[in-house]
Amino acid sequence: MKMLPIGIENFKELIDNKYYYVDKTALIKDVSSEKVALYTRPRRFGKTLNMSMLYYFFSNKEKENSYLFNGLEISKDKEACKHQNQYPVLFLTLKDMKRNHFEAQIDKFKSIISMLVDQYAELLDSPKLRESERKLLSQYLNEAAPVNKLMDALFNISVFLEKHYEQKTIVLIDEYDVPLQSAYLNGYYDEMIEFLRNVFSTVLKTNDALGKGVLTGCLRIAKESVFTGLNNFNVYSILQRKSSSCFGFTSEETKELLESYDLISCEATVKEWYDGYLFNQTEVYNPWSVLKYVKKGMEESPVPESFWANTSGNEIIYRYIQQGTAQMKVEFDELMKGNAIEKNIKSELTYREMDDIDNIYSFLLFTGYLKIEKSSDLYRYYLKIPNKEIEMIYVQIFSQWFDAVIKKNSTSFYTALYKGNEEEARKVLNAILFQSISYFDAKEDFYHGFLTGMLQEYHVISNRESGMGRFDLAVIPDDFSKRGLIIECKHAASLRSLKAESEVAAEQIREKQYIEGYLADGYTDFIGYGIAFYKKSCYITKLNKNR
Repeated sequence: MKMLPIGIENFKELIDNKYYYVDKTALIKDVSSEKVALYTRPRRFGKTLNMSMLYYFFSNKEKENSYLFNGLEISKDKEACKHQNQYPVLFLTLKDMKRNHFEAQIDKFKSIISMLVDQYAELLDSPKLRESERKLLSQYLNEAAPVNKLMDALFNISVFLEKHYEQKTIVLIDEYDVPLQSAYLNGYYDEMIEFLRNVFSTVLKTNDALGKGVLTGCLRIAKESVFTGLNNFNVYSILQRKSSSCFGFTSEETKELLESYDLISCEATVKEWYDGYLFNQTEVYNPWSVLKYVKKGMEESPVPESFWANTSGNEIIYRYIQQGTAQMKVEFDELMKGNAIEKNIKSELTYREMDDIDNIYSFLLFTGYLKIEKSSDLYRYYLKIPNKEIEMIYVQIFSQWFDAVIKKNSTSFYTALYKGNEEEARKVLNAILFQSISYFDAKEDFYHGFLTGMLQEYHVISNRESGMGRFDLAVIPDDFSKRGLIIECKHAASLRSLKAESEVAAEQIREKQYIEGYLADGYTDFIGYGIAFYKKSCYITKLNKNR
């Protein structure tokens, strides 16, 4: 049984070590007809592995590795194979350009360029290059080039490669938008966009040495932002048909994988958790999560979980949730119920435009957090959460955000209860509930957990015996002379019955003598509260009791 290629992004390593491989070499044929192409897909959908595959196919430095493609789909295409190992290839990935400062990003880019020059060290002594050109390469190698020369590095190296090999240069840029996202999150976006605009335009736009350029990323950044003047530029996102099956696993590929590892009985579970993406008309599974699930199924038991959530942060989504409007909360309520919402989608974005909350759905679609169910009009689509895995990620993000809201308001809520001001406590509680989403308040134990979270900074206990029964919650003072709180919760059947249910809860505290149990232990002052909830509303009734 073959090993699973989890985390393997080098094509040669994968083939040589006989890892399980889902053949995506059809991408090579698609790329062969392009001058400059950008492929956008969500993270962990095989972009880097595919770029490594392109490198090993086209690079003239990998002729001894031509066997890697034996028996694969592309080997049947004799026309495409005429180009195998014929070109100098500059392959760089920007996925590690996640520094907090612009200067640190530039240092990282210098390191990337240095490694490219080292890969083609023969250029340093090439008689086909002028002395000034070899000197510039030495600057790149030693990471000593100033920023203005660094912006032209890919262009210059591609030109020098053409001179030396007398063949056009292929440029592969993986995860081109990672440095832009990092810049957006860390406050140096304008500097980063200007730098990359110059890098990309020089190497991809007015470059006679360029054979073809291929880029991958998560988002299609607007041309006027980073790809100014590129007219020979084609973009293939999840909306386009071309190459739609070249990233991620199709239904057939997933079924074959499960059969290979004797997990075909888990097909329905895998579909529920990791399927649901629609790239044009192609149904696609998340490859990272499917592989992780199969590995877990082989080693332990095939229990699904959200593997994708652990691959990187969800900072931008969390920021959107924090800034979200009331309308956005309503729309997310619908999404979390499994329903579709109809939204306009912008196929091009700048990260600056993401400050506009109206663009959140475009961002979530192209980064894999939503899927298209169907189109309703030009650029207008019905969107849904694609699968259970993504639903759990939203639950995690909303829980994190809601916990922060609770923590921010817990002191004012407790103070109102302690002072016996049930009206103020109700206002605080209702304001917080209004910000929650229905996914949570539909849960049976939500309100109990919600109140426990609100009071977690204090000595709170729950479901303990006192008097003649078990109360829901109590805040026990650390001094017998201080005031304690007893809370009984009710889940009302309607908004109209809220007040009556809270009175029933308060009366239960009296009838069951919950407070008397603590007074008998020596405490001198307790207030009881009956709190009734209905969806995003509550009502509080106070019961005073002291010795």
